[in-house]
Amino acid sequence: MAVYELNLPVDDATVEKLHVGDIVYLNGQVCTARDIAHLKLRELYDAGKPFPEDLKGGAIFHAGPVMKKDAEGHWYLSVIGPTTSIRMEPHADFVGKIGVKVILGKGGMGQGTRAALQKYKQVYLQAVPGSAVILAAGIVGTKDPHWFEHGMPEAMWPLQAKHFGPFLVTMDSYGKSRYDDVQAHTQEVAEKILATK
Repeated sequence: MAVYELNLPVDDATVEKLHVGDIVYLNGQVCTARDIAHLKLRELYDAGKPFPEDLKGGAIFHAGPVMKKDAEGHWYLSVIGPTTSIRMEPHADFVGKIGVKVILGKGGMGQGTRAALQKYKQVYLQAVPGSAVILAAGIVGTKDPHWFEHGMPEAMWPLQAKHFGPFLVTMDSYGKSRYDDVQAHTQEVAEKILATK
């Protein structure tokens, strides 16, 4: 296991250094993106229009942040926790195609994502469970959201990160997945339990 502090955006060579089990902290811009944001990005892409943020080499976080405004009316982050990533599985190849290199979330993703991570040199990072407050400490600023009309959690929030993490590499660009190991172990334990009955 190695620990990395990455400055976004990152390139293929940086992603290829990361392996399942490594710990990662991020510096730079991280954009939240849940279901609606992915659909909006696809609409823009299909229409040949530019994205509201430069995502090449960047990171998207499957998360719905809780944002507040200060006395001057500027947004700031209160807490941020990951949302279930498998919901974004239908967009796996698209996210790779547009140049995103780092995907943050919880629960892992499926075979489409595994293929995309290898094809486009990407990595999936698991947020540590119960870390919403700790993660918020790694966000030092934000810009105004995009698509806020769909609600705070579904908007895309461009967040400025500094030592943002820790995140665990659970799917890497070599086709390895921590979730496969967990599933195999679970199956093994289940078979042993059933064999004793």
